[in-house]
Amino acid sequence: MKIISLTTYIVPPRWLFLKIETDAGVTGWGEPVVEGRALTVEAAVKELGDYLIGKDPRLIEDHWTVMHRGGFYRGGPILMSAIAGIDQALWDIKGKALGVPVHELLGGKLRDSIKVYSWIGGDRPAEVAAGAREVVARGFLALKMNGTEELQIVDSHDRIDAAVERVAMVREAVGPNIGIAVDFHGRVHRPMARILVKELEPYRLMFIEEPVLSENREALKEIAALGSTPIALGERLYSRWDFKSVFEEGVVDIIQPDLSHAGGITECRKIAAMAEAYDVAVAPHCPLGPIALAACLQLDAVSYNCFIQEQSLGIHYNAANDLLDYAANKDVFRYEDGYVAIPDGPGLGVEIDEDYVKERAKEGHRWRNPIWRHKDGSFAEW
Repeated sequence: MKIISLTTYIVPPRWLFLKIETDAGVTGWGEPVVEGRALTVEAAVKELGDYLIGKDPRLIEDHWTVMHRGGFYRGGPILMSAIAGIDQALWDIKGKALGVPVHELLGGKLRDSIKVYSWIGGDRPAEVAAGAREVVARGFLALKMNGTEELQIVDSHDRIDAAVERVAMVREAVGPNIGIAVDFHGRVHRPMARILVKELEPYRLMFIEEPVLSENREALKEIAALGSTPIALGERLYSRWDFKSVFEEGVVDIIQPDLSHAGGITECRKIAAMAEAYDVAVAPHCPLGPIALAACLQLDAVSYNCFIQEQSLGIHYNAANDLLDYAANKDVFRYEDGYVAIPDGPGLGVEIDEDYVKERAKEGHRWRNPIWRHKDGSFAEW
């Protein structure tokens, strides 16, 4: 079996799909994308494609190694996201060629389903209580919300009070037993993070995500000591080498590798195994499309320490298209009682509606994350 082509499709709302074809007629799909940098990742995929054409798609470990190590300069969001989507597509091909789901090739699933959470409130969190009640009514047992609007490095306590009030409203709306994750989204700097983490302690959160940016992790030991809420991060880390120091520091409770950013199934399986050795939980990051989610669920199926899965159904970014629009088998993600079933179809388990993909690719997108500014005109983290 040989790879004969790699074709990319930039599709709304903000995704990039990859189709890899073989001379045996077996096709694989992947989702290589950095949100807001789809064109850049697309170029990286095409560069890597020069090496892959004519190769046997089943030699996934070797291809991953060459794509990562063979260019001398390695790592980072663009290259690792390009590798991630290619890796997903190669696993899809291998599973389809053998007629088994990817998780069967990874040792077989140790769970039949996994808990999922739904987003509420949008970029600048609003109407969170109503949103929380709505997702719980739809059967979700956990939800996530942005914790704050923009915060300056040292800001006023009315901003802290407003953030705490929103979380309090959500907890009151859903009761004591629904999981609530609060995403600081890298918007909060060390001085305000110390205050906010302490103020949120009474609300018994499922986790606090990115209390500070990953590059400012030295603050986490002090921040974590201010409360008992688990600390999560990892969507902006891209390889096992990026995560190595996170585990060694022993402060983070939950890692969130993104299977479309951190090297795909091959790399994230290794990251999850490293995490298990440090008794760290895994909650894969996935505010993306159906291929990315299908890849995540293959990892969830075989990783003991995966405990919850992010998914984008109804997320505020999905205005033009939503999670299931591009799937031909729209029942592939079977949600029930707050859980989603692990797909058992060949490969990744999701069948892509290629005609619809091509139709929407004619429109494409040039999605960019917002650029925010503080009242004084200085840049604000989004």
